[in-house]
Parts: sequence; structure tokens; C-alpha cells
Amino acid sequence: MKAQKPGLHPRNRHHQRYDLPALCQAHPDLQGYITLNPLGEQTIDFANPQAVKALNKALLAHFYAVKHWDIPDGFLCPPVPGRADYIHHLADLLAGDSGEVPKDATILDIGTGANLIYPLIGAHEYGWRFTGSEINPQAFASAQAIINGNPGLTRQIRLRRQKESQAIFHGVIHKNETYDATLCNPPFHDSAESARAGGERKRRNLGLGAESGLNFGGQQQELWCEGGEVAFTSQMIRESQAFARQVKWFTSLVSRGDNLPPLYRLLTEVGAVKVVKKEMAQGQKQSRFIAWSFMDDAKRRRPF
Repeated sequence: MKAQKPGLHPRNRHHQRYDLPALCQAHPDLQGYITLNPLGEQTIDFANPQAVKALNKALLAHFYAVKHWDIPDGFLCPPVPGRADYIHHLADLLAGDSGEVPKDATILDIGTGANLIYPLIGAHEYGWRFTGSEINPQAFASAQAIINGNPGLTRQIRLRRQKESQAIFHGVIHKNETYDATLCNPPFHDSAESARAGGERKRRNLGLGAESGLNFGGQQQELWCEGGEVAFTSQMIRESQAFARQVKWFTSLVSRGDNLPPLYRLLTEVGAVKVVKKEMAQGQKQSRFIAWSFMDDAKRRRPF
């Protein structure tokens, strides 16, 4: 029986339950992680990081023509359907300006990560060109290895090392460079303790004890920063003023809805001309991203 995943974007390729036989064909190693649930249906053990990584390899190969994909142990293994949703809703945002989804958009992914997930999906789905910024040397090397392992991507995705730990856009957006949009999945937690507690909640939700030794993955820069996502996104908003004429839309995920009011207040303070919220849902999980621009509608419609 095919079950719909409620709330995913209409163009998202992941509305149906995973077709495990097809995914095993795309990535045969996945077969070794398939088990049966109590109803006798094929599934994988989502509590096993190696199984989740194998599933991601299969999904990226099957749906997005990514033949080589790997991440080092201890880094975030992102859920592909939810990441794809951000890309599709971003496409709708850009289409609102031009009347159709632009085929030659240039996108800046802040903190692209070892997994390079947003550029991989966006390049395949829409032919967009991406610049991915990254501060972690190991994550940067992993993302570059993914690009090098998929020859078709070398013309669509480039990486840029963020060398300044306290900067987001500064040092990444160069003079006379323009972008149609930026995107970002900011660190959610405000401390290492909060990040650990989040991991414990995931363990409990999967019915696992602390002795399971389960590592959900995630480096410090991926999981937490001083002040959490409000502080990080607030800094992004402040820095965005300096690039108001070089970027049409700045966007960022906001995990918690009650984090929105202080961000809206700051956007008013910095003089954002337009602010948009895009709601997203995957199953029971609600999320959203905010987008802001310092250009009016007419200016955004014009090519750079």
C-alpha cells in the first residue's frame, strides 16, 4: 500500500513510501540493512546511522543521479525529503518574482556541510548554480569529494571556505558578485548540553536506552552556537544589510515558530522591504523558512 506523506511540496519526489527494491537497485549495499517490521513489511532500522547513510546514498542515486556520496562518521546525515522541500519552496519564492522558476538561478548555501545536500538537489531539480560556504575543514573536504566524484557537478557547484568564525556572509560574498537567493539551515541548539539533550530525546523516541551508543551525528557548527538559531539568524539578518544590492532574497530555516517574533522585529529595524514566511510540513513535523529582501518587486524582477 502506498501511503502519502502529508504536507510535502507537490513537486517533491518523496510523497510515496520508500520503494526499497528500486532503491536497492540504485545502491545495492542498502539490501544489507533491510529488515521486516511487525507487519512483515520491508523497512530499515532508522536507529542505525549506517543504515540511514545507505538509504541516503540510494535516494540520491535513484532520484538525483548522484553516483558518489559519502560523509565522514559523526556528521549530520540529513533527511532527504525535508531538504528537498526547502528547495522546492525556494523555487516558488523565486517564481513569484519572474512568473516561472528561473533555470539559471545562482544560490548561496550558507554552511553547506559535509553532505552538500541542498546544492545536490537544487542542481538536479532546477539546474541552478550553487556556491556552498563551509567553515569546517573536514566538512569542506567531504563536500569537495562529492563534487569531484560526480563530474557533471563541477560546473554547477563550487565551494568557498569561510575562514572567519564570527562571519556568515562577509568573506563569502565577493565584491561585484550577485545571487538570486541564499539559503541556510542554522544551528538549532544554544549549547552542547542542549544538543546532547536533543540526541537523548531522539533515542527515547526510537525506544533506545542510553547504552545504545547511538550517534545521530552532527558537528558543533552543525548543531549549536551561542544563542541558538535566533542569535545565528539575527547575525545573518544584520550582515545581510551589507549585501542588499547583491542578493535578491535572503532565506533561512526557522525550526521553532516562537523564534519568529524577534526575527521579524529585527527585519523591520534593518529596513527589509519585503518579508515572507513559507510554511512546510513533513508528517508530524512542522517547519518553515523566512525570506527577506531589500529590493522592491520591480527591482527583483530585473536581472542583475
